[in-house]
Amino acid sequence: MPRQVLLFTGPWADVPLDVLAAKAAGWGYSGFELCCWGDHLEVQRGLSDDDYGPARLDLLTRHDLQVPVVANHKVGQAVCDPIDRRHQALVPEYVWGDGDPAGVQQRAAEEMTATFRLAERLGAGVVSGFTGSPIWGYVAGYPAPRAADIADAMKQFAKQWHPILDVARECGVRFACEVHPGQLAFDLYSAELVLEAIDHREEFGFTFDPSHMHWQGVDPVEFLRRFPDRIYHVHVKDAQLALNGRAGVLAGYWPSGDPRAGWQFRSPGHGGIDWPGIIRTLNAIGYDGALSVDWHDPGMDREYGAVDACRFVRAIDFDPPQRGAKR
Repeated sequence: MPRQVLLFTGPWADVPLDVLAAKAAGWGYSGFELCCWGDHLEVQRGLSDDDYGPARLDLLTRHDLQVPVVANHKVGQAVCDPIDRRHQALVPEYVWGDGDPAGVQQRAAEEMTATFRLAERLGAGVVSGFTGSPIWGYVAGYPAPRAADIADAMKQFAKQWHPILDVARECGVRFACEVHPGQLAFDLYSAELVLEAIDHREEFGFTFDPSHMHWQGVDPVEFLRRFPDRIYHVHVKDAQLALNGRAGVLAGYWPSGDPRAGWQFRSPGHGGIDWPGIIRTLNAIGYDGALSVDWHDPGMDREYGAVDACRFVRAIDFDPPQRGAKR
């Protein structure tokens, strides 16, 4: 049976939700991975105003759209990160407060617990997002971290996220941590460390986005094979290496689309990712969740790209063979 094809609304946060809902329905999407920024979903309003959540659901239902996943990447980033002025643009004003780093982290953690409570009210089974990392600056730099630094960072992560995951368990909602540069879990081996640090809690799994693995040289299929029971959500976004002998795979100082970068995001099917191999492996591990288009392509009109991406995902999402079928 075909999986739901969602549109991750984060890249569309500048478009009011009512406008985006009408467009997405016309483009062929079956629902949203609804982000908690822009006007798409306001966490505190959703908990304090009993009419807000039902009104949001009613708006989407009128367009035959569902919300199986709620996303709060920006606030999640502030839970474990060393806080600096960049985070003020990520989090709501009430989370930033006076900007004191410890206070921002604590309020970010409280906002994440509130996100799980709101997701439960909306009937969403997954919250996707980031965890942040106290040691990302150590990954590709000098001086290199000591083993004790890594161990301390994992302990800090567990201390900050266990209470959030307690609420996730209470709400019956799972957390899908996006494996992504800038996070504690950014490749296969670091994902193993993070799972171990969090005691392999059932509430904690991964958002699998092959675009972020592809440019690092990580085989997305190997990641799926290593964590078959921890893939709680899937992003569909492509990437293309653009190495010309002058740049490496690190993002560098350049914005998306800058020709000095060694790789670029691409609309699904327009990059270098082996999508049939990924679908085969998702079928093999029994993943039956949504496929969520996280659209990003600096060289393509985004409305054209959204339509093209939806068609592409539906075309490649083939069923596995029936059990017992003759070969």
